[in-house]
Amino acid sequence: MPTNDFMSVLHAKAPAPDRADKLELYGRFVGDWNSRVIRHAPDGGRREADGEIHFGWILQGRAVQDVWMIPRLEDRAKAPASAAAGNWYGTTLRVYDPEIDAWRIWWIDPATNAFRQQIGRARGADIIQEGRTDAGDLTRWSFTEIRPDSFHWLGEASDDGGASWQLQVEVLARRR
Repeated sequence: MPTNDFMSVLHAKAPAPDRADKLELYGRFVGDWNSRVIRHAPDGGRREADGEIHFGWILQGRAVQDVWMIPRLEDRAKAPASAAAGNWYGTTLRVYDPEIDAWRIWWIDPATNAFRQQIGRARGADIIQEGRTDAGDLTRWSFTEIRPDSFHWLGEASDDGGASWQLQVEVLARRR
């Protein structure tokens, strides 16, 4: 009986042909990115750190998975993550659902014990992902200023039902 290498059965080289047009919403990010992560504290303080992001096709090209990390992998080998700058080492699974014409999104970060579910859609030139925290607060994660070699990502939360939003994290990403 033949065996399959896990990575070879998980990864795909291209989007599934039957929905390639819809998959391009996140498929355009496939590749490797350097990032500058800016954390915004409620008191107005800021902390910045360098990170990296990797996007790839998975599950016969029917989904996009990514890994977001700060500090960068090469910096993790030199020193432990700084509490001030943050410690992300998580993955997002993004699956297009034709029944709702939107993306079902799961963010999993064991480094920070964060788990989120969201629904993602195009809104004009941007991508908006919406969901809730475990405490019930609304979350809105947005890809803005999307270009072939860069994007700006915003992580926001609302504890008043969406009447106001607080920017928590920004990510400025540049393709490697």
